[in-house]
Amino acid sequence: MTIDTEIRHVTKPGANLFRELGFSAEEANRLQAASHKKINDTQQLKEQLMSELAAWIEQHQLKQAEAAEILMVSCPRVSDVVNKKTAKFTIDALVEMLSRDCKPVRLAIG
Repeated sequence: MTIDTEIRHVTKPGANLFRELGFSAEEANRLQAASHKKINDTQQLKEQLMSELAAWIEQHQLKQAEAAEILMVSCPRVSDVVNKKTAKFTIDALVEMLSRDCKPVRLAIG
């Protein structure tokens, strides 16, 4: 059995993927706008959680190794938090780190 790995189409950067998938122009624009909003909202939430972690580290004057031990992560992970490398973390991972001796996290909807 052979697996077909031929690339038949590549979406150009900045193109509306939903339009290329066959949605009407109106629907594609709506879906793309909704997608961008969700991505931006997620990015902002991650940055807020990372800011809280970084503030906690600074407030307690912790070295990265000390913070890593308390948060149960590696030193490079602490560095990634402090430098707000949001792509490397899920919201769940950040909430879990905050709940480990730092700050309680409460979810508010609305």
